[in-house]
Amino acid sequence: MSKVSSDVHVAYMRQALDLARLSPPKPSNFRVGAVLVDVATDTVLATGYTLELPGNTHAEQCCFLKLAEKHGVAEEELAQLPKVKLPRQLALYTTMEPCSFRMSGNLPCVQRVLRLAAAADTPLPREVTVYSGVTEPDTFVSKNTGRQTLETAGIQFVHVPGLEDEILAVAKAGHETKEGQADK
Repeated sequence: MSKVSSDVHVAYMRQALDLARLSPPKPSNFRVGAVLVDVATDTVLATGYTLELPGNTHAEQCCFLKLAEKHGVAEEELAQLPKVKLPRQLALYTTMEPCSFRMSGNLPCVQRVLRLAAAADTPLPREVTVYSGVTEPDTFVSKNTGRQTLETAGIQFVHVPGLEDEILAVAKAGHETKEGQADK
């Protein structure tokens, strides 16, 4: 990764972190932010953060739901052409590794990413790269396999270093500490 591209990745990760700060601190979830970018034009297509939309919504889920709304389709139809014309190369910046399991029964974010990458009827497959700030801690679901699942499916997964402590502090706000006091 060159310095120029590294700076761009850090800037998008900071944008995702700013979104994560908008999520309400709760003891039952991580505060996560997500930014979806058209790589060719360096344009933000959609953003999201944990609990931005009604229900037990994750950041990536909100991001994709908002993108679907822009295109007038259901989220599960985002990869379907000609209904939706998404760029061939997408970058998803998320402060935390996408989840591989949802205790709520909602579709895991990893499956949402895989669905988005599965562009039908295109001469070339859609390329999605996931940039993540931290691995999901084992707080709610142990041994998240998000990264492994994405890489096995051929989706590049890149760790963006340098913001781990800040991301985790924001993500865990509202959680109980060892002394029994909630983090602020």
